[in-house]
Amino acid sequence: MSIPETAAIPRRKARLWPWIALALAFLVLLPFATAVAYRWAPPPASMLMAIRWVEGSAVDYRWRPLEAISPHLANAVATAEDARICEHRGIDWETLNKLMDEPGGPSRGGSTIAMQTAKNLFLWPSRSYLRKAAELPLAAWIDLAWPKPRVIEIYLNVAEWGPGIFGAEAAAQHHFGKSAADLTRNEAALLAAALPNPHARHAGNPGPGLRRLAQRIAARVPATVPHLGCLEN
Repeated sequence: MSIPETAAIPRRKARLWPWIALALAFLVLLPFATAVAYRWAPPPASMLMAIRWVEGSAVDYRWRPLEAISPHLANAVATAEDARICEHRGIDWETLNKLMDEPGGPSRGGSTIAMQTAKNLFLWPSRSYLRKAAELPLAAWIDLAWPKPRVIEIYLNVAEWGPGIFGAEAAAQHHFGKSAADLTRNEAALLAAALPNPHARHAGNPGPGLRRLAQRIAARVPATVPHLGCLEN
């Protein structure tokens, strides 16, 4: 007795579900496995770079080890983006809780450098609860899998500092015509100040607002540096 075609369709769908679940599990676990490899190997690219390629933009990405990047840049970026990087495990719950208690809701982001690295490497740039839900466990895993110097090293290499300008070396060459190793305190502060909106803020040709922000960051660096001992190789 043959099985009616209408009865066979649900059976075929039922056989597909395990494969669909397996594919979804693979996609979810792939970034965690890849992050382990990045503990030693430089990322060949990031999700944000891939998005820029799809958009038709040229991408300038030049990997440099942390010792080939001016410590002024690491200090300025940590001061501006995640001054408590040595005190948390990838997610700064103390800062996040303070932001959530602000009247009318948080007025600024609470992303750590590990969270931003997870977003740049593996996720998409648009804000959503889904992306944030994926970002948090990835950030915690990155902080567990990598030592702190590796966290800042990869972030400085995959951060975007202009349309298609990825990493400290490409940024230093593009904005100041020099290597990342030779960045001055003021240049590092300008790059750190530009990070939240690198498409609108041009570190190499800063307006008054960006200059003021960079000056505030530079003024905070001396007080922050004593708390950044974990970033030393």
